[in-house]
Amino acid sequence: MHCRGRTAAWTRRRSASLGRLGQAERATSIGLVIGAVASVQLGAAVATTLFDALGPSGAVLLRTGFAAVILVAIWRPALPRRASAPLRDAVLLGLTLAGMNLGFYAALDRIPLGIAVTLEFTGPFAVAVAGSRRGSDLVWVALAAAGILLLSPLHGSLDGLGAAFALLAGACWAAYIVLTARVGQAFEGGRGLALAMVVAALVLVPPGVAGGGGALGRPDLLAVGLAVAVLSSAIPYSLELEALRRVRKGTFGVLMSLEPAVAALVGLVVLGQGLSPTEVVAIALVVGASAGALGTAAAPTPVEA
Repeated sequence: MHCRGRTAAWTRRRSASLGRLGQAERATSIGLVIGAVASVQLGAAVATTLFDALGPSGAVLLRTGFAAVILVAIWRPALPRRASAPLRDAVLLGLTLAGMNLGFYAALDRIPLGIAVTLEFTGPFAVAVAGSRRGSDLVWVALAAAGILLLSPLHGSLDGLGAAFALLAGACWAAYIVLTARVGQAFEGGRGLALAMVVAALVLVPPGVAGGGGALGRPDLLAVGLAVAVLSSAIPYSLELEALRRVRKGTFGVLMSLEPAVAALVGLVVLGQGLSPTEVVAIALVVGASAGALGTAAAPTPVEA
């Protein structure tokens, strides 16, 4: 959820191959994934409207806080009676979620949505490549590296700190994938994710209050924060869960790799964020590299929180 609270449902589900589905079923499956991706990016675009009043930290507090309430209401998690490795992993996942979302929103405050998502996507890309033992994957690494180099401040006027925040969010996303797989196996359903989201919300209270102050209580801003949580968490979580019942992991990964391109389109249409030809080529390189790496990854397909 670009909580980013999505979950690791792939660890428990046997997915059918897209090639074996009927035409209508195939179109439905693709539509579910694309709809989830579009919902996440639309939620990110809406979140930027909160920055003037709340700053990135206040906006991410509202989004994460509402996401935590939604997940707790759905899953009703209970704390283990004693400290355990699963509880530790849930806490670590919460800290990772906080860092991932705060880094991403801080990046959005400085650089266009499409570029921020492209740089952040290096996280799941790295996990996919790390899980492979094929020399051919070096091609995907080279493509991604070329795209990132084109997006770097050395080749344009991109805000360096904004790019650094996006890469930090990507590193947290990589850790999120690993931790969510553990938490998904240790807790029933989404209970572990719900606990982690509560931890993330609590961690984000100090920076969120510092950034948003008294404006956090404004009804209009609260309504927007709730909308962001629904768009970035509840809707994509539901769509992805259904999609993972229908398509194999590799196909799901390829479709998810379109996220940077969808983010660029949403940034252009919703926020009026145009991209230079060089930036468009860079995003295309990263999308192509991610599609290749995720399509054959041995690691779990990343599902964004």
